[in-house]
Amino acid sequence: MAGGLRRAWGLLTGGTRADAARGRRERVPNLFEAAAVYVSACALDDQDRIEEAASWVSPEALSFGVRELACRAVVTLAREHDESPQSVARALLGLPAA
Repeated sequence: MAGGLRRAWGLLTGGTRADAARGRRERVPNLFEAAAVYVSACALDDQDRIEEAASWVSPEALSFGVRELACRAVVTLAREHDESPQSVARALLGLPAA
């Protein structure tokens, strides 16, 4: 049972340790890595990096990752500034307070 879980986890995280050690399989970035690279490249207006990150996962997965990153960033900023996530999100987008 534990071996099966270890193999399943290895597949989800980019391969098993043995595969990585033998160099059998090139690790593919997951959707959160793709989202982080995509968003940071957008902030820097780096079109080559944007296209590279977009090629790592499906458009739907990238959209989910970007959405998740945005939610986590807004919640973190709201906690740091002791404000509501809504007010932080509106401020980031330059919208008037609700």
